Amino acid sequence: MELLLRRAWLVDGSGDPGRAAEVAVTGDRISAVAEPGTLTPGPDTTVVDLDGLTLAPGFIDIHTHYDAQILWDGDLTPSSWHGVSTVVMGNCGFGVAPTRPPHREIIVRTLENVEGMSMEALDAGIDWCFETFPQYLDALEQRRKRLNLAAFLGHTPLRLFVLGGEERAATPEELDTMRELVREAVGAGAVGLSTSRQPAHQGAFGRPVPSRFAEVDEVDALAAELGAAGKGILQVSIGPGMFVDQFSELSVRHGIPVTWTALVARADKPGAAMRTVARGGALPGEVYPQIACRPIVMQVTLADPAPLGEIDEWKEVLARPREERAELYRDPQWRDRARPATLQAWAHRWPKVAVEETVADPEAVGIPLDRLASERGTTAFDLMLDTALADEMGTRFRVVLDNDGDEEIGDLLADKRTILGLSDAGAHASQLCDACYSTHLLGHWVRERKAIGIEDAVWRLTGQPAHAFRIRERGLVRAGYFADLVAFDPATIGTTPIERVHDQPGGADRLVVRSTGVTHMWVNGTATRLDGADVDETSAGRLLRS
Repeated sequence: MELLLRRAWLVDGSGDPGRAAEVAVTGDRISAVAEPGTLTPGPDTTVVDLDGLTLAPGFIDIHTHYDAQILWDGDLTPSSWHGVSTVVMGNCGFGVAPTRPPHREIIVRTLENVEGMSMEALDAGIDWCFETFPQYLDALEQRRKRLNLAAFLGHTPLRLFVLGGEERAATPEELDTMRELVREAVGAGAVGLSTSRQPAHQGAFGRPVPSRFAEVDEVDALAAELGAAGKGILQVSIGPGMFVDQFSELSVRHGIPVTWTALVARADKPGAAMRTVARGGALPGEVYPQIACRPIVMQVTLADPAPLGEIDEWKEVLARPREERAELYRDPQWRDRARPATLQAWAHRWPKVAVEETVADPEAVGIPLDRLASERGTTAFDLMLDTALADEMGTRFRVVLDNDGDEEIGDLLADKRTILGLSDAGAHASQLCDACYSTHLLGHWVRERKAIGIEDAVWRLTGQPAHAFRIRERGLVRAGYFADLVAFDPATIGTTPIERVHDQPGGADRLVVRSTGVTHMWVNGTATRLDGADVDETSAGRLLRS
């Protein structure tokens, strides 16, 4: 053995009760899991005394958007600070491959509008050394990686590659080409196919993202390729024609797992999420609704109003270049059209929207926008626009978008028919940071709220996603499995306050959250974090091909 971890409290990812144990690692694999004091180190063995720390498998984040960031940030921060050893990218039908040179701007603008990524960072950080999906995977193979990566083939770049951006159903010949490209991608190592029918997904120039123009039969035909290959998972962002009944049918017909986003708990609709779980759970097939363990809270500027993109009048905003959006906000005619739709669509949100940062109206900070508007004799819609315009679009609004049903989140976490995801790590970088969901789960929901036990929480972060996504020989602390391990202090694990940094290509900013209590990490047997500090420039991670 090369590494011996002694005096661990082992929570092995299976859901079984924790126990005292010691773990040996040889090369990139766990070579033994034994009772305390029974393993004998050799003369060259590194012995680490965990002194009672909880030892678990490295966490697996199934819902990230690191497809672009990995091209400039091999450390994949902030996920790597939170015990995460494997990330799955390319969710919601988005990604950067396959992409032909003429479509690169559309891909960048799609990621800007839908996933809140900085166009400056994308332009400066993507080197476009690939066109096809297999070429993209080969590029990732060659990159330095702190963590393990798996990637979906996204339906939006796939459609753009084949249809050239035409907003229509595919012809039989085009569908055959897409099916061939799905086979090629899965053969090269794609973890599956992702797609979106989400009405809020307005892409480049304010247009619906390409996957939204696909007929349901097209999704079915592409999913059939996963079934024929005998590997791959289908991930769907819900929308017209695609909900729990269709997910069950797809899973049964093609013999594939299906996961969908997003199942959220809303304070104004108590019990609705649990009713959806019960409805889906009564159907056949292997279907995993994805839940989040944090309220979805964004810091939004009206220069990038992506959360409002579900409203028709705001699609006009997203269709304009960023520097021209203020002009529309000043237009009385646009305001008269947009006001009633916006006030109605966000009726449940206005009490949870407030100014977060502004130089134009400091007294407004922290006050719910609907209350402040009432005091000032205006509407929340007009107050939001006027504050942003007075601040030259610099005002940041704190918006509780979803998943604010606190008690029901606990119920969803306790129900094993759901799967934990939705971190969106790598996306919405200047607007939110939920890449810390794993440490939040263990600190808030396990230690403070006691909504679930630590064994179930670790299973949710490790064994369950490894099974659902068919990530072989990871997610458990077992002899023969890859040595992805995290040692943490359950008494202190948690998150630090959110902070804004300017460390992206082109000087773009983002929000980050750091961890507490994450003491050590090993990825494929290599130390990536020791005594609470990251090991510099490690390349321990691997591309996980299906």
